Amino acid sequence: MFFDLNLMKIIIAGAGDVGFHLAKLLSYESQDTYIIDFDGDKLNYINNHLDVITKKGDATSIQLLKEIGVDSADLLLAVTESQNTNFTISVIGKSLGAKKTIARIDNPEFLKNDDIDFKNFGVDFMISPEELAADEIKMMLNQSSFNDTVTFENGLFNVMGTSLDYKSPLLDMTVREARETFANVDFITIAIKREGVSQTIIPRGDTEYKLNDQVYFSVPHYSVDQLYPIVGKEHLKIKNVMILGGSSIGAKTARNLCNENFKVKLIEKKRGKSLLLAEELNDTLLINGDGRDIELLEEENIRDMDAFVAVTGDSETNIMSCLVAKSKGVKKTIALVENMDYINISQTIGINTLINKKLIAASNIFKHIRKGEILALANLHNIDAEVFEFEVLPNAKVTKKLIKELKFPRDAVFGGIIRDGKALMSFGDFQIKSGDKAIIFCLPEAISTVEDLFR
Repeated sequence: MFFDLNLMKIIIAGAGDVGFHLAKLLSYESQDTYIIDFDGDKLNYINNHLDVITKKGDATSIQLLKEIGVDSADLLLAVTESQNTNFTISVIGKSLGAKKTIARIDNPEFLKNDDIDFKNFGVDFMISPEELAADEIKMMLNQSSFNDTVTFENGLFNVMGTSLDYKSPLLDMTVREARETFANVDFITIAIKREGVSQTIIPRGDTEYKLNDQVYFSVPHYSVDQLYPIVGKEHLKIKNVMILGGSSIGAKTARNLCNENFKVKLIEKKRGKSLLLAEELNDTLLINGDGRDIELLEEENIRDMDAFVAVTGDSETNIMSCLVAKSKGVKKTIALVENMDYINISQTIGINTLINKKLIAASNIFKHIRKGEILALANLHNIDAEVFEFEVLPNAKVTKKLIKELKFPRDAVFGGIIRDGKALMSFGDFQIKSGDKAIIFCLPEAISTVEDLFR
């Protein structure tokens, strides 16, 4: 389900974190974007920061939807905090003439349901932030030494992020020196997030790697194992995992991991809930107790765990318990946080990865509304940027010159090319051809310029 974003009218119902992030991504496209919410303060904030049209009111109101012209809307995104409200908005909007609807839901059961075709009721596509977060956690544990991993074309290319400590031979090298020193390993440095620097660095040849930099690499499948010693990491084998919180994310994560033969312990504070989960999750060891209790964690052999995942409904509890796990020698920690502001501090507080389900959901929805030449899109956790996979169309501008001769924006970088099922490095002397698939790392402000080059 892709759309041509030219002259597109998009209505977003819900100005929370998901709605705001979507509006932010779309505002760079100069789209005709409307956002509806009851909360005047949220709308004022959006008005001051984004180029979109805001409307205060109830998105389930037929009158309001008619006023903003839902009958001419190409896309209606219902992303409020309430699943039932999102369904209602989608059904009403579709009935009034919206071409496509996407609803944010809480119940993942709806996604795997063969008995009901929700399109018949007006919901074209559903997205569950909890389901996406659980899938994300599983992927991160499979690439354990890196705190952010995105795969393209079944792993032909991988975008992998990790923080550099004193063990990394890259420290104080420039990107150019690193490429010369490790000429036998294929990798491209596509982004650096530096402590105390708000703007993501798109590296050039003279950019230096510094201690505690969060660095993102684009790596073909055959070089992944060789990247570990370069960044000063060991290939961690994750087997024993402790999950704190029996939320839908916790339960789904436990199920995902047990299906791949991980050994999982899940701690849930509420007795009734832990009993229900024990019946549901046959292969998971359920523990009824308070995961903030250090004695309990010690009793449950936290020191023997390879990874600790905190997904309670409280961000602070998740962060603190991960820090405790880290102090007990657990190598991999993942904390779910609600507050977007926390995302940028994971490097400084010592937690491997902070994830936000709303940010993941917004990026996933955005993937569904991109132009047809974009095959895939993913967001990286610690930075406000996207990784795209473009299909190169016949006569696209990128095919006319070598990469180094293209007027490629400063805020974007090539991460590699896939041609005839093979991963190829995209350095300056490379000539892109029609039919290629290109991995591009891009800050939001450069998206439209990059897209133009692929037309």
